[in-house]
Amino acid sequence: MLRYLTAGESHGPSLTTVLDGIPAGLPLTADYIDQQLARRQGGYGRGGRMKIEQDRVVITSGVRGGLTMGSPVTLVVENKDWPNWNRVMDPGPGAATAERVVTRPRPGHADLTGAFKYGHRDMRNVLERSSARETAARVAAGTAARRLLEELGVQITGYVVQIGQVQANVAPVVNQLNCGELIELTGQSAVYCPDHTASEAMQAEIDRARQEGDSLGGVFEIVVFGLPPGLGSYAQRDRTLDGRLAGALMSIQAIKGVEVGVGFAAASTRGSALHDEIFYSPQRGFYRQSNSAGGIEGGMSNGEPLLLRAAMKPIPTLYKPLRSVDLVSKKPFEASVERSDVCAVPAASVVGESVTAWVLAETLLEKLGGDNMAEICSRLAQYRESLKGF
Repeated sequence: MLRYLTAGESHGPSLTTVLDGIPAGLPLTADYIDQQLARRQGGYGRGGRMKIEQDRVVITSGVRGGLTMGSPVTLVVENKDWPNWNRVMDPGPGAATAERVVTRPRPGHADLTGAFKYGHRDMRNVLERSSARETAARVAAGTAARRLLEELGVQITGYVVQIGQVQANVAPVVNQLNCGELIELTGQSAVYCPDHTASEAMQAEIDRARQEGDSLGGVFEIVVFGLPPGLGSYAQRDRTLDGRLAGALMSIQAIKGVEVGVGFAAASTRGSALHDEIFYSPQRGFYRQSNSAGGIEGGMSNGEPLLLRAAMKPIPTLYKPLRSVDLVSKKPFEASVERSDVCAVPAASVVGESVTAWVLAETLLEKLGGDNMAEICSRLAQYRESLKGF
């Protein structure tokens, strides 16, 4: 069983991820993971924290000579801002807990509800862990899963399709390019959008929001090529592939909606125009000429490209103050910030790729079994060959 846990606070010494169930013989290096950590920190509209942190991972267990050993893999990402917070965040009894106490909950954050749940009078105990800084650990974990997918011939990428009111027309580009070309084109955009005309408009939208002290949300898509059919299951509700993927994407901070394939547009489309007809040829086997289902039917992958879409709300920490009430004094106040992102949708797309990669790695290992990469690759080749006999 593949699983992972993350630990660490936003201003603590580090973020730690422990991966269990990673097969032996998987090529994995810190440099490879650092590439995705750098993408997560990029994107037009990021705030001052990104100027402080330059995330690098340290692999402290489970990898030897560039290959995983089959034992738990531990990944540590240092928080560069820790020296400025070590008195406040010291785990020892002598910590300066009276410094930077947070009693003013920020609208749109976990502050107030977390205080209710855990009985905290200082909401720093909530915001330190609920912060999206935690996604650096998830990207590290998901990048190991991405590496496993690559070894099995599965490629994954994400890109932004909307920021604020600006929407991109990416379908013509996505339908014409292979995954490598799509990754290269997306990487040329400051907002990770393969439609460069829309990309420029998105940057202008971000600039306007910054000038007005506001923030922007948006939408990103994840596309996966090379998945075999039969991942996931219809047998139990918690084993459906789309359910697991939706849950993973919704677990990312600020994500408020997830679609598969055409998503909500399916509700207003007649069945005759929606469902993907099935064809067969000796060369291709069974295939479809459309992909409204987004690569998933009946809770299982169907062999077509997987297409997911996620909507992110605007960052709730604003330079334009929102009203709230102090937890202790009960007096109203206007929230203020020292630094914040204006837009983090490009970064969220990278996190989306990572959590998607993890779920797909889980389902592939559930389907194939095996404890080392040679065994797993052999079983996948055998499974793909068996499908030709249908």
